[in-house]
Amino acid sequence: MLDAKQHQGKFGEDYVRVLASAAGLLVLKEDLDVDGIDLGFRATGHYGKVFSPTIEAQIKTWSAPRQSSGNLIYRGLSEWQFNKLAGPDFSIPRFLFVICVPPDSGSYASSLTEGVLLRHLGYFVSLHAEQPIVNPDKNKKRPVRVPTANVLTAATLRRLTETRSAW
Repeated sequence: MLDAKQHQGKFGEDYVRVLASAAGLLVLKEDLDVDGIDLGFRATGHYGKVFSPTIEAQIKTWSAPRQSSGNLIYRGLSEWQFNKLAGPDFSIPRFLFVICVPPDSGSYASSLTEGVLLRHLGYFVSLHAEQPIVNPDKNKKRPVRVPTANVLTAATLRRLTETRSAW
Protein backbone atom coordinates (compact mmCIF):
# COMPACT_ATOMS: atom_id res chain seq x y z
CA MET A 1 0.00 0.00 0.00
CA LEU A 2 1.30 3.47 -0.90
CA ASP A 3 1.59 6.07 1.81
CA ALA A 4 -0.63 9.16 1.39
CA LYS A 5 2.10 11.30 -0.24
CA GLN A 6 3.09 8.58 -2.72
CA HIS A 7 -0.58 7.91 -3.53
CA GLN A 8 -1.27 11.59 -4.18
CA GLY A 9 1.85 11.97 -6.37
CA LYS A 10 1.07 8.84 -8.38
CA PHE A 11 -2.49 10.02 -8.94
CA GLY A 12 -1.18 13.37 -10.23
CA GLU A 13 1.10 11.69 -12.77
CA ASP A 14 -1.65 9.28 -13.84
CA TYR A 15 -4.11 12.19 -14.19
CA VAL A 16 -1.73 13.84 -16.67
CA ARG A 17 -1.13 10.52 -18.46
CA VAL A 18 -4.90 10.21 -19.03
CA LEU A 19 -4.97 13.71 -20.57
CA ALA A 20 -1.98 12.84 -22.79
CA SER A 21 -3.67 9.64 -23.92
CA ALA A 22 -6.88 11.54 -24.72
CA ALA A 23 -4.77 14.08 -26.68
CA GLY A 24 -3.04 11.34 -28.70
CA LEU A 25 0.40 12.17 -27.31
CA LEU A 26 3.27 9.88 -26.42
CA VAL A 27 4.31 9.99 -22.75
CA LEU A 28 8.03 9.88 -22.04
CA LYS A 29 9.62 8.87 -18.72
CA GLU A 30 13.33 9.09 -17.95
CA ASP A 31 15.15 6.19 -16.28
CA LEU A 32 15.98 8.41 -13.28
CA ASP A 33 14.56 11.72 -12.11
CA VAL A 34 17.86 13.58 -11.86
CA ASP A 35 16.83 16.67 -13.84
CA GLY A 36 13.59 17.67 -12.10
CA ILE A 37 11.34 16.37 -14.87
CA ASP A 38 8.60 13.83 -14.20
CA LEU A 39 7.17 13.26 -17.69
CA GLY A 40 7.69 14.35 -21.26
CA PHE A 41 5.05 14.58 -24.00
CA ARG A 42 5.59 14.17 -27.73
CA ALA A 43 3.30 14.73 -30.69
CA THR A 44 4.02 12.48 -33.64
CA GLY A 45 4.34 14.03 -37.05
CA HIS A 46 5.39 17.35 -38.51
CA TYR A 47 4.22 20.67 -36.99
CA GLY A 48 5.49 23.78 -38.75
CA LYS A 49 9.27 23.42 -38.91
CA VAL A 50 9.42 20.85 -36.10
CA PHE A 51 9.12 17.09 -36.38
CA SER A 52 7.85 15.27 -33.26
CA PRO A 53 7.63 18.35 -31.00
CA THR A 54 8.20 17.60 -27.31
CA ILE A 55 7.69 19.32 -23.97
CA GLU A 56 8.62 18.30 -20.43
CA ALA A 57 6.89 18.82 -17.10
CA GLN A 58 7.42 18.63 -13.40
CA ILE A 59 4.15 17.46 -11.87
CA LYS A 60 3.09 18.53 -8.39
CA THR A 61 -0.12 17.70 -6.56
CA TRP A 62 -1.89 19.91 -4.06
CA SER A 63 -4.77 19.02 -1.78
CA ALA A 64 -5.26 22.48 -0.21
CA PRO A 65 -4.97 25.03 -3.05
CA ARG A 66 -4.96 28.73 -2.26
CA GLN A 67 -6.08 31.34 -4.79
CA SER A 68 -5.33 35.04 -5.03
CA SER A 69 -6.29 37.41 -7.87
CA GLY A 70 -6.79 34.70 -10.48
CA ASN A 71 -3.70 32.70 -9.51
CA LEU A 72 -2.89 29.70 -7.41
CA ILE A 73 0.05 30.57 -5.18
CA TYR A 74 1.98 27.31 -5.16
CA ARG A 75 4.58 27.11 -2.39
CA GLY A 76 5.76 23.55 -2.88
CA LEU A 77 8.84 24.11 -5.06
CA SER A 78 12.29 24.33 -3.54
CA GLU A 79 14.68 26.83 -5.08
CA TRP A 80 16.55 23.89 -6.63
CA GLN A 81 13.33 22.55 -8.24
CA PHE A 82 12.43 26.06 -9.41
CA ASN A 83 15.78 26.35 -11.22
CA LYS A 84 15.07 23.10 -13.08
CA LEU A 85 12.15 24.94 -14.75
CA ALA A 86 13.16 28.63 -14.79
CA GLY A 87 14.81 30.58 -17.58
CA PRO A 88 15.02 30.36 -21.37
CA ASP A 89 18.03 28.04 -21.69
CA PHE A 90 16.28 24.68 -22.15
CA SER A 91 16.29 22.97 -25.55
CA ILE A 92 12.90 21.41 -24.75
CA PRO A 93 10.21 23.70 -23.24
CA ARG A 94 9.51 22.95 -19.58
CA PHE A 95 6.35 23.46 -17.55
CA LEU A 96 5.12 23.12 -14.01
CA PHE A 97 1.85 21.17 -13.85
CA VAL A 98 -0.06 21.57 -10.57
CA ILE A 99 -2.80 19.01 -10.09
CA CYS A 100 -5.30 19.98 -7.40
CA VAL A 101 -6.69 16.88 -5.70
CA PRO A 102 -9.24 16.21 -2.95
CA PRO A 103 -7.80 15.84 0.57
CA ASP A 104 -9.45 12.39 0.78
CA SER A 105 -7.88 9.89 -1.65
CA GLY A 106 -11.18 8.02 -1.80
CA SER A 107 -12.53 10.98 -3.78
CA TYR A 108 -9.80 11.02 -6.48
CA ALA A 109 -12.02 9.19 -8.98
CA SER A 110 -15.67 8.19 -9.32
CA SER A 111 -17.40 5.89 -11.75
CA LEU A 112 -20.49 7.44 -13.27
CA THR A 113 -22.95 6.22 -15.88
CA GLU A 114 -21.31 8.57 -18.42
CA GLY A 115 -17.75 7.50 -17.54
CA VAL A 116 -15.00 8.07 -15.01
CA LEU A 117 -14.63 11.41 -13.23
CA LEU A 118 -11.15 12.45 -12.09
CA ARG A 119 -10.96 15.13 -9.39
CA HIS A 120 -10.14 18.00 -9.41
CA LEU A 121 -8.32 20.10 -12.01
CA GLY A 122 -4.80 20.52 -13.26
CA TYR A 123 -3.09 23.80 -14.18
CA PHE A 124 0.10 24.68 -16.04
CA VAL A 125 2.64 27.47 -16.05
CA SER A 126 5.88 28.13 -17.89
CA LEU A 127 8.74 29.64 -15.90
CA HIS A 128 10.56 30.50 -19.13
CA ALA A 129 10.55 34.23 -18.32
CA GLU A 130 11.67 33.76 -14.69
CA GLN A 131 15.28 34.28 -13.61
CA PRO A 132 16.93 31.21 -12.08
CA ILE A 133 18.04 31.66 -8.47
CA VAL A 134 21.77 32.11 -7.89
CA ASN A 135 23.02 29.51 -5.36
CA PRO A 136 19.64 27.75 -4.92
CA ASP A 137 18.87 26.16 -1.55
CA LYS A 138 17.11 22.75 -1.63
CA ASN A 139 15.53 23.56 1.73
CA LYS A 140 14.16 27.01 0.83
CA LYS A 141 10.79 27.32 -0.95
CA ARG A 142 10.14 29.54 -3.98
CA PRO A 143 6.45 30.53 -4.45
CA VAL A 144 5.09 30.32 -7.99
CA ARG A 145 1.98 32.00 -9.40
CA VAL A 146 -0.05 29.60 -11.53
CA PRO A 147 -2.85 31.34 -13.48
CA THR A 148 -6.21 29.65 -12.89
CA ALA A 149 -7.00 30.43 -16.54
CA ASN A 150 -4.30 27.90 -17.52
CA VAL A 151 -6.43 24.79 -17.03
CA LEU A 152 -4.67 21.63 -18.16
CA THR A 153 -6.92 19.69 -20.52
CA ALA A 154 -6.24 17.21 -23.32
CA ALA A 155 -6.59 20.08 -25.80
CA THR A 156 -4.25 22.47 -23.96
CA LEU A 157 -1.67 19.72 -23.41
CA ARG A 158 -1.74 18.94 -27.13
CA ARG A 159 -1.47 22.65 -28.04
CA LEU A 160 1.46 23.15 -25.64
CA THR A 161 3.24 20.18 -27.22
CA GLU A 162 2.51 20.99 -30.86
CA THR A 163 3.46 24.65 -30.60
CA ARG A 164 6.28 24.19 -28.03
CA SER A 165 4.91 27.44 -26.68
CA ALA A 166 6.13 29.17 -23.53
CA TRP A 167 2.59 30.56 -22.99
